[in-house]
Amino acid sequence: MKKGISKRLGANIKRIRTEKGMTQGDIVRALDLDRGYVSSLENGKRNPTLAMIEKVAGALGVSSDELLK
Repeated sequence: MKKGISKRLGANIKRIRTEKGMTQGDIVRALDLDRGYVSSLENGKRNPTLAMIEKVAGALGVSSDELLK
């Protein structure tokens, strides 16, 4: 079950990021994260905290709900 949620979250992050014309580098710089972490988030290989989901949502300009749909 967790795997499915992580995959869906990652796919939503990537979709929204590309729709907004943003690169992974933009997210990395906005949140001061490691590029590998952002990549693993998008690939569904991470299980981020709710706080991190909120930070990523903020960097993308969407609600946390939007990332979890």
